[in-house]
Amino acid sequence: MGYTVGDVIAERTVHLTRESLVRYAGASGDFNPIHYRDDVAASVGLPGVLAHGMLTMGIASSVVVAALEPGAKILDYGVRFTKPVVVDPETGADLHVSATVGVVDETAARIDLKVTFDEATVLVKAQLRVAV
Repeated sequence: MGYTVGDVIAERTVHLTRESLVRYAGASGDFNPIHYRDDVAASVGLPGVLAHGMLTMGIASSVVVAALEPGAKILDYGVRFTKPVVVDPETGADLHVSATVGVVDETAARIDLKVTFDEATVLVKAQLRVAV
């Protein structure tokens, strides 16, 4: 796969539900009740039940991975968490991911991810490097 700075290589909106959070809790072992109980989230001052940060991070990277050629090698991936993803019990939450080529050198392409929920950026410095 050739990489050109500025190219959007993937874009997708992923819908999360409370069921998504329960399934992720079971898979990850993270059963913190702020991820499934409104009363607990409210008692600690949160705006609602939150998606797991690692779930958000995993979804963002999966959008890129799905767009890569089979056998592509991911060299590293990192993010900073800035805003929570509040998952409404009725309507859920839509997480939008856009992946753009930021830098290309002789060994790797840096893919910059823009990850938003409700028009707010929820991950910053979300960058994934792929071997070229």
